[in-house]
Amino acid sequence: MTKDFYQAVEDRYSTYLISDQKIVPEDRIEEVVQFAVKHTPHAFNSQSGRVVVLFGEHHEKLWEITKAELKKVTPEQNFPNTEAKINGFKAGYGTVLFFEDQKVVQGLQEQFDLYKDNFPVWSEQASGMLQYVIWTALENEGLGASLQHYNPLIDKEVQKQWDIPEHWLLRGQMPFGKPEGERAEKEYQPIEERVKFFK
Repeated sequence: MTKDFYQAVEDRYSTYLISDQKIVPEDRIEEVVQFAVKHTPHAFNSQSGRVVVLFGEHHEKLWEITKAELKKVTPEQNFPNTEAKINGFKAGYGTVLFFEDQKVVQGLQEQFDLYKDNFPVWSEQASGMLQYVIWTALENEGLGASLQHYNPLIDKEVQKQWDIPEHWLLRGQMPFGKPEGERAEKEYQPIEERVKFFK
């Protein structure tokens, strides 16, 4: 499934109700992710973005880790709602983990002292762009996804479980799967209050 660029941008949506029905083969998801990582821009062409894609048992393990870590910090009476939310993500087909390589960021800070305070900011901006490109690409393939942030709560267990280098900083988790249920209508603030033009 391919769409016009503008249609893909419009259709990208936070989809929380997903299933593990494999409507897109794993090798196609791999292609989409590799394309996004290769072509998403980074300041100074640093290419500091790192991505790990978890399928099947690996995907389920991530959300079990997340649940276990959340149980340690969530009041007991609130945990059933938290558990239900995490089980919703676990119900999907896979998860994309987004990282930024801090060795690259620190190397640029050492090389370009004048901009050293900006490189962590630019790294975050680049990570956001990469997340958006992959999210839109998954939508374009007919998959539903959402962006979650259980870092730094799960960082150490994720590093241990999948042998992630310590200098890869976890920035977000994107569970994806076959979208289920009806989409809620998006609400938009008046565009005139958000954009200015000077001619």
